[in-house]
Amino acid sequence: MRGQTRQGLRSPGRQQGTRRRALPAAVAVAIGVMTLGALAPPAASDSAASAAAAARPDAVQQALNTLVRDDGMPAALASVQDRDGRIRSYTAGVGDLTTGSKVPRDGQVRIGSNTKAFTAVVVLQLVGEGKIGLDATVDTYLPGLVRGKGIDGRRITVRQLLQHTSGLPDYSNHLGDDARYYTPRELLATALQHPADFAPGTSWKYSNTNYVLAGLIVQKVTGRPLAEEIDRRVVRRAGLRHTYFPAPGDASIREPHPHGYYRESADVPLRDITEIDPSWGWAAGQMVSTGSDLNRFFSALLAGRLLPSAQLAQMRSTVPAEATFGPGARYGLGLVSRPLPCGGLSWGHGGSFPGYETRGGATDDGRATNVAVTMQLTDEAGRRSLERAVDTALCR
Repeated sequence: MRGQTRQGLRSPGRQQGTRRRALPAAVAVAIGVMTLGALAPPAASDSAASAAAAARPDAVQQALNTLVRDDGMPAALASVQDRDGRIRSYTAGVGDLTTGSKVPRDGQVRIGSNTKAFTAVVVLQLVGEGKIGLDATVDTYLPGLVRGKGIDGRRITVRQLLQHTSGLPDYSNHLGDDARYYTPRELLATALQHPADFAPGTSWKYSNTNYVLAGLIVQKVTGRPLAEEIDRRVVRRAGLRHTYFPAPGDASIREPHPHGYYRESADVPLRDITEIDPSWGWAAGQMVSTGSDLNRFFSALLAGRLLPSAQLAQMRSTVPAEATFGPGARYGLGLVSRPLPCGGLSWGHGGSFPGYETRGGATDDGRATNVAVTMQLTDEAGRRSLERAVDTALCR
């Protein structure tokens, strides 16, 4: 796997990347033909809704169709929850280009940087328990570990890690082409070979290194692996049945899932990279989930079921993040707010991982949406299309 396949974890928003190239003609034709049968109708709550959807194509379904037809995604899938808790699932495209199989409804995908929200919730739970201080320094918990050119763990706070205001360089920019298992300490060591981007607290820049350190702090304070803490404190508490943190060496996706694809260059076909060692993402991007589970997670979070009110308020205290997440976006502590075209805000994160891209959000009045595609997005047009699909669902 070339290093380029890791670029999406650098940020799930508007990172610079290579322009998306058109699908090879044979693959494009295959998708176009299969789409006629694979653009699944929404799962309606009653027969009247089904009849209405049949008479007038659902706006969310149309948005997914556009992602496949116009943006060249092999597949797209969405889970939409309305104010009353009703859930609809949507699919478009082909789940496996080799076999032509359907896209599994609410299939599992690699959720990339959505993992950061899970890590942040664990840290903030520990803050609420008095075991971590948001304004304590990294050295309080990991003495002497964080040192480098312009980098000093005695001057970086836990809050700055969670909000990307630490100035730490992003290790994922420097991993190279070696596809293998990485330990968290290796990821950190890679980052520390490079100078700080800025002095702590003086600016904002998205860096996966921040969340590797947050994960290491969780492990030091609890004496337990991060994966176990996320499972115990978040996954089980929120009732997420299809979400997990892959174990070391686990390159597969456990439950029904669409295959994920990567394009090396314009003159070669898409490559199936569904099975990949995700350890280089760790606390910043290693997890697997479904759209409905992500909706359930963010809804539970906003409803105060995962954090005390004081810590949730801290999580929702934001700074501008438009350069990465788009116009009006702001970054809290592992949580992103985006203005909706119909008014109000959505809260979520988003994620990008080789083979998959996810966007979504939840609102304070109970709406929630997650949309995933099965190829990493590298151009602005594709990202806008994906975000429009989310906005369409949330503004219904």
